[in-house]
Amino acid sequence: MNIAVLLFDDFETLDVFGPVEVFGRLVDLYNITFYSLNGGQIKNRHGVSILTAKLEEVNKNLEIFIIPGGLGTRKEVENKLLRDKIKEISIFSKFVLTVCTGSALLASTGLLDNKTATSNKRAFSWVITNGTNVNWNKKARWTIDGKYYTSSGVSAGIDMVLGFISDRHGIEFARRIAFEIEYNWMEDKDNDTFKVE
Repeated sequence: MNIAVLLFDDFETLDVFGPVEVFGRLVDLYNITFYSLNGGQIKNRHGVSILTAKLEEVNKNLEIFIIPGGLGTRKEVENKLLRDKIKEISIFSKFVLTVCTGSALLASTGLLDNKTATSNKRAFSWVITNGTNVNWNKKARWTIDGKYYTSSGVSAGIDMVLGFISDRHGIEFARRIAFEIEYNWMEDKDNDTFKVE
């Protein structure tokens, strides 16, 4: 299955590389490519710099589209060109997975309207302003609504992707991956222990 990972300036490092670590363990099943609106080098505040292809090059047979969060989402949510491209790709992608405030980007396209979603609890009040018709779940670690998977903050992306793997390949398969990466998987998607009261 082909995976397109969206990048933009000031993406959150673990939002990207947590899921990439999990999917990257399964090289016979998943192929990962990084994309940005205009292609080229994309950098974040941690100094991580990645060469990307242009979003317009994403194959129409895409299976998985990953949208991370990070401080860059505050700027990119106003970027109509990017929002339009996110919407186009999300419509034809078989699955769309958002991490952290990446759900704000997806919500701003209208595709999460009347769907259940979650996001980083520390940025929740801002995120929900980008999708007033979304059924926001403040308690969930991650949510599933049809082809849309959304997760809470940062490390929750790992939990969500392990959940996605579990849905596709079985829970024991996902648990083996969690063990391989020495990660204590939070298997309960409905209870985010990091939620802010």
